[in-house]
Amino acid sequence: MQTSAGRALALICYEGVFAQDVNAAPERPDYLVLITNDAWFGSYSGPYQHLVQAQLRAAEQGLPMVRVANTGITAVIDPYGQIRDSLALNTSGYLDARLPAPLPPTLYSGTGDWPAALVAAFLLGVSVLPRLRLKRRRTLA
Repeated sequence: MQTSAGRALALICYEGVFAQDVNAAPERPDYLVLITNDAWFGSYSGPYQHLVQAQLRAAEQGLPMVRVANTGITAVIDPYGQIRDSLALNTSGYLDARLPAPLPPTLYSGTGDWPAALVAAFLLGVSVLPRLRLKRRRTLA
């Protein structure tokens, strides 16, 4: 979606939780817009966890985010994942905040989960190797 502020990638509610949805965009946007209804979370930890997940998306992509929540926490998040301005939980109002500039593409935005999956596979292999050697020694003895 092209706006006067640049290209935005609109995310609806839980699309902001899954990194693969953000990485699947055909072009890198200039910023992220997350529109959500956090009413079903209640007023305990859910809205705060959802906000932290939005901060993680912004930081891993190196993109600022505008998070709009009708009953949750509305916030402008910089590309480092820091909240620049916000409205508290269950607060009506609006924000008039400057949208931070995006950072260059991050390593994660280019590779996704592949490096972590490769490290996990390597560690799994390394942890199984001693057992295979022990089993082989027993067979040979």
